Amino acid sequence: MLHRYLFILCFSIALLYAADASSKVFPLSKSRFAVVDKGKENIVDLSGQDYIVVSLREQGADGLAYAIDSDGVVWWAAVISSGAKGHETPSGIFTVWRKERFYMSKAHPDPNGVNNMDFSLWFTHQGHAIHMGNSDAMSHGCIHVGEKGAATMFKWAQKGKTKVVVTREHYLPFVYYDLKKSGYKENAQTPAYIKAYLRTMVPVKPHMPDVY
Repeated sequence: MLHRYLFILCFSIALLYAADASSKVFPLSKSRFAVVDKGKENIVDLSGQDYIVVSLREQGADGLAYAIDSDGVVWWAAVISSGAKGHETPSGIFTVWRKERFYMSKAHPDPNGVNNMDFSLWFTHQGHAIHMGNSDAMSHGCIHVGEKGAATMFKWAQKGKTKVVVTREHYLPFVYYDLKKSGYKENAQTPAYIKAYLRTMVPVKPHMPDVY
């Protein structure tokens, strides 16, 4: 009965937390998350679904976005930037509700008239989206991803279906072995803050039990 409840909850939780951006999200495993909102905690299991985990570009988090398919495979990871101080990106579990291949921000238009939100995946109705942008520049709340990552996730994500998990915690320990298996490795382009974290990080082995 509990498993059935969690399965139903994972479909409805996005609507609940899209309405209240003050929630906090704590990864418990690759697919399980504790969502704390207004003093209440819910455990959400996204197993069997497509979802994107955004670990924000803030101290204590990864500064990376990860795409996980319904088979539980982490098939893409990209460096991101997120909201600057005063424009922090809300944490929570949301659903992609709108997609736009070409887009110019109405709130913050480019002075040169160039689209500055291409490949947009909107996950809140307050204007927060994952989109192509400068991953070295903090945003007004959106998630900036380089062109290749933004285009790849945009093509894969489905409107009304793909979930977006935004957390202020590290997620890399839960997917480290998946990424290594996929061929991801540290190189000259790896940001210094990620290299520093990798030196101290303790990865969670896939066969280890979930933390309750």
